[in-house]
Amino acid sequence: MRQNRLFGTDGVRGVANLHPMTAEMALALGRALAHYASLQEGRRHRILVGKDTRISCYMLENALSAGICSMGVDVLLVGPMPTPGIAFLTRNMRCDAGAVISASHNPFQDNGIKFFSRDGFKLSDEVEDEIERMVLSNNIDAIRPTAERVGKAFRIDDALGRYVVFVKNSFPAHMNLEGMKVVLDCAHGAAYKAAPLVFEELGAEVTAIGVGPDGHNINRDCGSLHPEVICAEVRRTGANIGIALDGDADRVIFADEKGNVVDGDQIMGLIAWDMIQKGRLRQNTLVATVMSNIGLELAMNEMGGSLIRTQVGDRYVVERMRKDNLNFGGEQSGHLIFLDKNTSGDGILSGLQVMRVMAEMGKPLSELAARVKKFPQVQRNIEVAKKKDLDSDIQVGMVLKQAEARLGGRGRVLVRYSGTQSVCRIMVEGENQDVVNEVIEMVADGLSRCL
Repeated sequence: MRQNRLFGTDGVRGVANLHPMTAEMALALGRALAHYASLQEGRRHRILVGKDTRISCYMLENALSAGICSMGVDVLLVGPMPTPGIAFLTRNMRCDAGAVISASHNPFQDNGIKFFSRDGFKLSDEVEDEIERMVLSNNIDAIRPTAERVGKAFRIDDALGRYVVFVKNSFPAHMNLEGMKVVLDCAHGAAYKAAPLVFEELGAEVTAIGVGPDGHNINRDCGSLHPEVICAEVRRTGANIGIALDGDADRVIFADEKGNVVDGDQIMGLIAWDMIQKGRLRQNTLVATVMSNIGLELAMNEMGGSLIRTQVGDRYVVERMRKDNLNFGGEQSGHLIFLDKNTSGDGILSGLQVMRVMAEMGKPLSELAARVKKFPQVQRNIEVAKKKDLDSDIQVGMVLKQAEARLGGRGRVLVRYSGTQSVCRIMVEGENQDVVNEVIEMVADGLSRCL
């Protein structure tokens, strides 16, 4: 594990205006991305750039665009746009690459930059490493197009409409959402315009919250990190469903009609079951991560399917899906990837698919979500000063061995570093809630002392 790697699990991320999220770094990343995207010669190259609603996006957007243009590549600016919208538009507009300026679910003072290749998929670790080498070296410093070869930036006015139409087309043409009440929490983020439009135009009665971004309130006490807000609003309005997006709308958490949280594992279970019944889940196999509840694995077995686990990160889920020619997967946190429909997790599209199943089955979300019976699972984050190697540290090994012994072979302990923050994430899962609570306290205390 490279401790000083510029790219984390989801692009480059940090506090805006501090390393690595400075205007200087954004310019350098723009130059490196443009060089990577323009290796195919003989035509004018274009890179699509979108962002969320953070105030720092203005600074970083201008710097990133300047870096791209300085390499003789044109920029298409689409403004605030969900990350899955950038994945789609990069393909739709035949761009050579796409870039999103967003820190996803992080607070407003953070920001990040992540890239898509021309086919709409996130860049591989190998390509990110190559871009990082270009940024940290002087290998492309001498590439300085002049005169008419300097790139230009264009504002694309119909980008939002293109994405809205694309997402609506993922919903069956013979169906609509008339008679269904939905609460949307857009987290004051990138989907604050797109999400209400999609559901309203399909006929749903929409109560929209988190749709007043001011540059500082993205993810603040709202969105997928605060599902209690959507749950309360569902109970207040008597809605059929609540849909809570994160800041860049690539993930989603739901509330059922009773105002109870429904997470990514439960949604994956109900969608996988629907796809298996229709013969649409390739190889009857679902791809999830090591964080998914063992209840999802048991549910897949009961359906006659199977579950494949990857390391944490939606990009690794997608990579495994592509490698094995599979078409559905996701994360407990709410990244849901319908690879037949889009190349990225898409919270709005996911919401539509869940409501489609509800309408076709004539059943409430609470009943559909009950297919996955979750084991008690607790997660905890502890701050770390330095990211030591967890696999080789003797003290860490002793802590984990003691924890696993206490679970008696009837549970799991997972520890990993966040790819975007200086924290160690702990997950403990088992049959007994009291034992799980005891073990996570044991692990958190032990790791706090040795990390």
